[in-house]
Amino acid sequence: MDKQNRVNAVDDEMASRLLPDTAVRALGQWWSANEAAYGDGTPGAHRVLYTPGRWAGIAPWPSRLALVTGSGDAEVSRAEVARTVAGALEREAFREALVATYVWGKGKRGTPAGSGPSTLRCILAADGLDAALSGAVATLREAGAREAYAGLLGKVPHLGPAFFTKFLYFAGLALPPAQGPAPLILDRVLAERLHHLAVAVGRETGLDPDGASVTWVWKRWNWSPHRYRIYLSFMEAAARQLAETDSWPSHARPDLLERALFGIKLPTPT
Repeated sequence: MDKQNRVNAVDDEMASRLLPDTAVRALGQWWSANEAAYGDGTPGAHRVLYTPGRWAGIAPWPSRLALVTGSGDAEVSRAEVARTVAGALEREAFREALVATYVWGKGKRGTPAGSGPSTLRCILAADGLDAALSGAVATLREAGAREAYAGLLGKVPHLGPAFFTKFLYFAGLALPPAQGPAPLILDRVLAERLHHLAVAVGRETGLDPDGASVTWVWKRWNWSPHRYRIYLSFMEAAARQLAETDSWPSHARPDLLERALFGIKLPTPT
C-alpha cells in the first residue's frame, strides 16, 4: 500500500471511529472546568491578550480594538472579533476584517521584535490582497469552505493557512456558506491534535504502523485543501459524537470543540 492509500485508509478509519474514549474523557474534563465561560455552546467568550501599541501604523485599524496610542495590554474576545468582521464585511472592508482576525490570532505572540506587526504590514502591502480576500468570501458563500481555502492557499505572500483560516472562520460566522461545513480555524496546534489521533489509529489498525504516512499530511503548516476538508468533516462528526454524551453540551457548535482541542493535551496513546 503506497503512502497516499495509507493516509486515505486512516482517514476512513478516523471518520468511522471518531474520538477515542480517552479524548472524550479529556474533553469532558475541559468542559467541566470551562462551562461557566462557554455555557452558550460557543467559544465567543474566548479572550486573547494583545498589546495595541505594538500595532501602531497598521491600517485600517478596527474601531472595536483598543487604540494603538494606548499603553499596556488589552483583551479582545472571539465574539467581539466576530462583530467586527460582520460589520466590516457589510461594508466590504475586507482588510479591516483581516486585521481584526490577525491581531486576535497573534495576541501577545505579536509582540517579540514586532514579528506580528511586521508580517501583517507585508501582507497588507501585497498585490492582489483585496481581490484574494473578496474572492474568498464570495467563494465561501457560494461554494463552501474547502473551495474558499483552496482559493487563498499560496495566494498572498506571508498569509498562510494558520491565519487565513481565522479570516475564513470569522467570515463564516457572519456569512455562513450555502453548502458544506462551516470553516474552522486550522493551525499548528490543531494539526498536532489531529496528527496525534491519526497516529494512534494508524498504529492500532496496522494501516500506518510508524506514523510516517499521516505525518506527511498532518504537517505543521500548508495543509492541502483536501486535508482541510477532511479536518472539517471530522470536527463536525466529532462534535455530534460529543453532543450525545453526558459530558458535553448538546447545543455546542463544532468551533467549541476546536477551542477545547486547542486548550488541552490529548492523552498519549498506549
